[in-house]
Amino acid sequence: MTARAFTITLLPSKRVFASTGETSILEAAALAGLRLSSSCRNGTCRACLCRLRDGDVRYRIEWPGLSAEEKADGWILPCVAIPLADVKIEADFEEIPPPADTKPGRGRGF
Repeated sequence: MTARAFTITLLPSKRVFASTGETSILEAAALAGLRLSSSCRNGTCRACLCRLRDGDVRYRIEWPGLSAEEKADGWILPCVAIPLADVKIEADFEEIPPPADTKPGRGRGF
């Protein structure tokens, strides 16, 4: 099966980034320079819990840390959710700052 690219839109900001359909929403956000809330990254702590407003996802694990009612209400865990289509989620984010200049001899008095 060939991976397909999907668009992920963060609401309410309308910030958009791409996913290969092979990475979790959390990983795709990081690759786009965005940090979503997270902690465990394995679907148990619920720190990344957010609401799916449009689209569909599958999970890397058999049963993520969501109740059947939460799933029915549209709650997802982006750390283990992989998009199956373009998705829109309600989630806050931060920009990941670019790495500092790490060339040898810079800023170290050499």
